[in-house]
Amino acid sequence: MKRLINLFRNKYFLVSLAFLVWMIFFDKNDLFSQYQYHQEVNKLKHDRDFYQKETAKVAKDLDELTSNREKLEKFAREKYLMKKDNEDVFVIVQAKKDE
Repeated sequence: MKRLINLFRNKYFLVSLAFLVWMIFFDKNDLFSQYQYHQEVNKLKHDRDFYQKETAKVAKDLDELTSNREKLEKFAREKYLMKKDNEDVFVIVQAKKDE
């Protein structure tokens, strides 16, 4: 017990303990902030990967549409419901199941 009391009377121990408490809880870059920064970095990396994949997909689609006329016609028909003058377009919408 006396050894513990002597430890708390040691000024170097007290200063080190105060510094450690300050850095863990009260500093601008405390542990909670570091955890939040880490989570944000992970989210941004995930978003970056998603957008890189989407960009590659769109670039591939654009290349196909600019080089192949049949693909361009198929794209226009499917996405924008375009048709030729002598055709009829029937749009079939499936009903959603209510649970």
